[in-house]
Amino acid sequence: MNPFLSVIMPVRNGEKFIAAALESVRAQYREGIELVIVDDHSTDRTLEIVRGFSDVLPIRLITPDRHTTEVEACNIAFREARGEWACLLHCDDFWLPGRMARLWGEMETAKGAFILHNAMFVGPDGRKLGYWTCPLSEGIIPSEQFIERLLVQNFIAAPSPVFRRKVVLESGGMDPASPRCQDWDLWLRIGAIGPVRFIAETLSAYRVHLGAQTFARKRLPNETEQQLTTVFARHLSHWPVTGRRRASVERVARASITINSTLSAAFRHESFQLSPVLLELLALGPFGWHRYLRDSRIVQRVCSRLKLRHLRVT
Repeated sequence: MNPFLSVIMPVRNGEKFIAAALESVRAQYREGIELVIVDDHSTDRTLEIVRGFSDVLPIRLITPDRHTTEVEACNIAFREARGEWACLLHCDDFWLPGRMARLWGEMETAKGAFILHNAMFVGPDGRKLGYWTCPLSEGIIPSEQFIERLLVQNFIAAPSPVFRRKVVLESGGMDPASPRCQDWDLWLRIGAIGPVRFIAETLSAYRVHLGAQTFARKRLPNETEQQLTTVFARHLSHWPVTGRRRASVERVARASITINSTLSAAFRHESFQLSPVLLELLALGPFGWHRYLRDSRIVQRVCSRLKLRHLRVT
């Protein structure tokens, strides 16, 4: 019998955190779960740790012959997985207690393809830095409303959603041309298919640390802004809303892209200009400010990283 849920985990040199990620699955394991781990030629103890869990978890370890990007590793895992449902679990994130108990019944009865919940930010040592919540109400969210909020900013933590695997495969998998925002692109694609089930509970942890891809990966000038703009334009073109509402979302989303690009440069100690950000914010006006603050979750995202820096200093 095929598994019901495939947990997708791309990894490279993840020895520092991967045991905590795997243990969080083991603590909630039930029959019908498989882990599909794609290792990109780790040179530390990652493979040793993974094999140490193989006695207590059904792990399918894939080691490609060549180096792979994170997006390529995920796409390999999606193709090789067998579950009806799938979810992402990066090696530095983990599930919070009760996640599977809460989601299993939802998956069994779901008519749609996408279920998600809130998350929390944690630091390198696992201490809570703050919450990462979705600007949604508990229940079934119409696709049009979901996309309206998500176009402004990716407010979904990677370890939070579960989704039907065939939807990912039928849409072509993750986009290797947008490694900065491949998950945002994926959520927009899945969310456009039909209603989304949102659970207003905090059931996963997203770890913020300097070794994470967000901080560590080298980027070309304007790379972040270019990729975000490409993904946004792609999905805005398919959003079936016109008039003032569409214009408002587009204006706020483009401001959000400018702000995200500037913040990314600032946290990475790269040169940036503050004046474009201030001009974008001023141009939004009160209604735009409300939409931006609600949908971007900017306060939650910035505060968690500032708290991380404070912990490093102290």
